[in-house]
Amino acid sequence: MSNNAAKALAQGKGILRLAPTWVPRSFCVPGRRIKLHPDDYYVLGGVRGGIDERWLSSTTPAKNGPLTGENEGLSAVVYSEGGKEEQILLIDVIEELKGEIIGDRLWNEYKSWPMYSKFFDNMGPLPHHIHHNDEHAAKIGQLGKPEAYYFPPQLNNHGGDFPYTFFGIAPGTTKEQIKECLMNFTKGDNKITMYSQAFPLIPGTGWDVPPGMLHAPGSMCTYEPQKASDVFAMYQSLVNEAVIPEELLWNGTPKEEIGNYDQLMEVIDWELNTNPNLLETRFMQPIPVRDEAEMAAEGYSEKWVCYRSDAFSAKELTVFPGQTVTITDAAAYGLIMMQGHGKMGVWNIETPAMIRYGQLTNDEFFVTEATAKAGVEITNYSSTDPIVMLKHFGPANPDLKL
Repeated sequence: MSNNAAKALAQGKGILRLAPTWVPRSFCVPGRRIKLHPDDYYVLGGVRGGIDERWLSSTTPAKNGPLTGENEGLSAVVYSEGGKEEQILLIDVIEELKGEIIGDRLWNEYKSWPMYSKFFDNMGPLPHHIHHNDEHAAKIGQLGKPEAYYFPPQLNNHGGDFPYTFFGIAPGTTKEQIKECLMNFTKGDNKITMYSQAFPLIPGTGWDVPPGMLHAPGSMCTYEPQKASDVFAMYQSLVNEAVIPEELLWNGTPKEEIGNYDQLMEVIDWELNTNPNLLETRFMQPIPVRDEAEMAAEGYSEKWVCYRSDAFSAKELTVFPGQTVTITDAAAYGLIMMQGHGKMGVWNIETPAMIRYGQLTNDEFFVTEATAKAGVEITNYSSTDPIVMLKHFGPANPDLKL
């Protein structure tokens, strides 16, 4: 394995090519905007549900119950061996080469790649749910999960059935009212979103969602950087006329606490949820990384799109038609192509319109810290079409000084 990891790193000259990682969710209906072939959304069988997520730069296994496939949710690195394309898991490459991939700063502190991103693509809204913080997640041997949303215009020509997201708990709501909703979970619609606020989702903007915050994601296709965890609990019993199994209410609860509604209430960060200034404190409008005119003169534009969490950050990079640029970053990152085609380092990069399940692509990569610091040369081959990519970074990005 050691030889293969080093071989993949050498072949990419510090940039690893990744294979698409598709994840089904049994409680979701695919929105069909993540470029998977129409015949392949249910390729894993009806019992697994439709594929409505593509995980990016992931060393985090999906927690999808007893039917979860081997290596589900884990990204794979593609390299050449004897004229054939072979694959090795990104988690194995990082564990073998450590700081050579993610940088000594992250390796020494986390001994792993501590985030991943995904496309979440649901036709309708998700149930009002919550992600546990580190303290509560540790009770079941997991990490807490902050996350963020960005709604890429390229994947949102259609907003789905309900392009609004509920966030938090409306000021004035009592804890007794929320607890009553949880106790009514098995009695039909527990009406918990009655005590929340919904905001319309705008392509090209995003939201920050710390752990402990109730949220019911809307039906836009969402780019979602997050901490390396898959912990959650569903607090809404009926959404879009679909009944949510009670086991998902207790998902993330220690076995000895199942049935204890006070334990569910403890997971809620009450002050965070009842903040009357959610738009001011959680909404994210893209922010240029430096002076826009200076960047334009050099042939590109780059913006922070996720910047309120210390656990991860994300940028949107646009390289203008016909331009060659060299982009430096202070940290390792994964990237996914959203638009255009060209060259990045030794790799041809392109944005496929449609992907078969199991097909390899040239749209997803991982850039090592050393290569990011040295600078990545990108050439846009088109005279008309910009290259647009999203870049996801780990904790405490040294470049993020907002």
